[in-house]
Amino acid sequence: MRILLTGARGQLGEQLKPHLEPLGEVVAVDRAGLDLADGATLRSRLAELAPTVIVNCAAYTAVDRAETEPDLAAAVNGVAPGILAAYAQETGGYLIHISTDYVFDGRGCRPYQPEAATGPLGTYGQSKLQGELAIAANGAERSLILRTAWVYGAGGTGNFVKTMLRLGRDRPEVRVVADQIGSPTWTGDLAIAIARLIPQLSPKISGIYHYTNSGAASWYDFATAIFEEAQLRGFPLAIERVIPIATEDYPTPAQRPAYSVLSGQKIAPLLGGPAPHWRVALRHMLDELRDRADSP
Repeated sequence: MRILLTGARGQLGEQLKPHLEPLGEVVAVDRAGLDLADGATLRSRLAELAPTVIVNCAAYTAVDRAETEPDLAAAVNGVAPGILAAYAQETGGYLIHISTDYVFDGRGCRPYQPEAATGPLGTYGQSKLQGELAIAANGAERSLILRTAWVYGAGGTGNFVKTMLRLGRDRPEVRVVADQIGSPTWTGDLAIAIARLIPQLSPKISGIYHYTNSGAASWYDFATAIFEEAQLRGFPLAIERVIPIATEDYPTPAQRPAYSVLSGQKIAPLLGGPAPHWRVALRHMLDELRDRADSP
């Protein structure tokens, strides 16, 4: 098995690569090695690399900037996944594509099933939904779309946990949105889930699945937990107060879904049970981050 891992330098790709290596030969590429924005080059590069499985962790993820760069977001998130799916279909391979909770409008109040109606609120979510539709049109039988949400990890350049730790180190007070609800998801657990799916790939499990850590929280709940768990682990913190605020008090160029909890019911049998709770996952990530800082 030859596995092509895109987005290899991102927080998920970095965590995923060691889990893929026992499964076969791993070709890990970043944007310099495979530019998803260049459709013509993408097709020729796929032919050169000749993977039997593609795990697409690469994406345009700048949610707010996408409002002013819709063409780039559409090229990377909307068009490229269809090219990857077509290649898998034509060669008898398989594609695992990572998508997002932002394909939903957030007006629900129960965990979204994979079959739920979509309705993205912004350009980023629209581009990710475009990618899902392109996969369905070009290689549905040999593609698995894995939606996830609120992803964070010890690697990568930045995420909510790292931002909170930085702010909490320098400030006595932070204000965090309390009326957006989702499921924080650690790249460590997500990587294990993806690696477990690969040996099971077949047309029978193609389609859309959801995977996040279990449980739900607001950004305020998540921030409070980060500081509580980080303090227990000796992270340097000056934080004294976390103040809950409304979305309207923190305006952003792109609108976010108010509720985007994803149901993992469909994927649980493939993984041997439900995902770990998000608070447990947070502890593991902070342990990993602390260990990295302590290593020589």
